Amino acid sequence: MDTEEFLDLKFYRPLGYCWALFFEKLKVTPNIVSVLSIILGVGAGVMFYFTDLWLNVIGMFLLIWANTYDSADGQLARMTGQFSYIGRILDGACGDIWFITIYASLCLRLTPEWGLWIWVLAAVAGFCHSKQASVADYYRNFHLFFLKGKKGSELDDSDKVRLEFEGLKFKKDPLFKVFMWFYYNYTKKQEALTPQMQEFRKTLKEKYGDSDIPESLRKEFRIKSLPLMKYTNMLSFNTRVIALFISLFLSLPWLYFIFELTVLNGMLIYMMLTHEKICKEFNEQISK
Repeated sequence: MDTEEFLDLKFYRPLGYCWALFFEKLKVTPNIVSVLSIILGVGAGVMFYFTDLWLNVIGMFLLIWANTYDSADGQLARMTGQFSYIGRILDGACGDIWFITIYASLCLRLTPEWGLWIWVLAAVAGFCHSKQASVADYYRNFHLFFLKGKKGSELDDSDKVRLEFEGLKFKKDPLFKVFMWFYYNYTKKQEALTPQMQEFRKTLKEKYGDSDIPESLRKEFRIKSLPLMKYTNMLSFNTRVIALFISLFLSLPWLYFIFELTVLNGMLIYMMLTHEKICKEFNEQISK
């Protein structure tokens, strides 16, 4: 309840659960569901190339459908106990591949009017998008780590991921090694963007280990962190997709890029500054 948005709780999670039950009956793995989600999302992106509004509406439907599968794969993994790094990477890659296709389609659509400038605008917006989604995911998992411990979150440590990556043999597991290389760089960038959080994590580990954080500290941190969870949700999927759909209905798809660069970047900056301040205060408190 802390980390889920209203639309996710009332729409995507229930539908995703139904899909998860359906795929469990068919013995379909979570990774296959993730791949199906990618196919639907790419199809949605292609539909946004066209100026015909009805084709755009089909794309909107496909994107919503893709997100129900993206909700289903995690629920199916928990339902069947089929967890893996590849599954986590695939789950994270779904949204990236959807939006790469969406960005490319919108740029091709707008090139006759904007020329190469639309590609520049989209590239900057896409770079910001990746940071927004990455940091939002990291803060959400840090919040869950305090609520439910290591088992209740997907919070990872880049040093641990690097050791696992180095332990893999390319000849034996080439695909998995490539996946782990991307995942290592992903976690490394998350840590680089959150220096005060890393200091706080280090102090927590030195003082309490991996699982002995006092309940009073967990509750105190939750109170401070909870107001920021709405921003992590807005930087993830629903808010940006609503903005995308509005821009398509207005036949002004470039507005979506402006929305990412202004409104969503503003949220990101506020969220990062606030979260880093909270982590610094807690780090100083428990260090004493």
